[in-house]
Amino acid sequence: MFKLTGQIKVKKETEVVSEKFSKREFVLTDSSSMYPQDISFQLTQDKCGLIDAFEVGATIEVSFNLRGREWVNPQGESKYFNSLEAWRLEAGSENEAQSGEADDLHF
Repeated sequence: MFKLTGQIKVKKETEVVSEKFSKREFVLTDSSSMYPQDISFQLTQDKCGLIDAFEVGATIEVSFNLRGREWVNPQGESKYFNSLEAWRLEAGSENEAQSGEADDLHF
């Protein structure tokens, strides 16, 4: 389990990929270092609505899992993809996101 605190930059709409799978992406700006990072997360299935409680610009703490998968293209070459799958969103404090003093990323 990982956690990151940052400010919501982008909230996308839920995308229905198939009858049994839906996902929703959002971007969080991590300003805890000298160079802010925009990090993309995804919510899936029944978690897609979690982001509805927060507005763009809000500071939140995201609990997420790191996921990876292999895809083989038609030429037989393997490609690898990673995703950050969020499963809990909580209101964070403005001071944590801006000062970098908080323990923003937990391993």
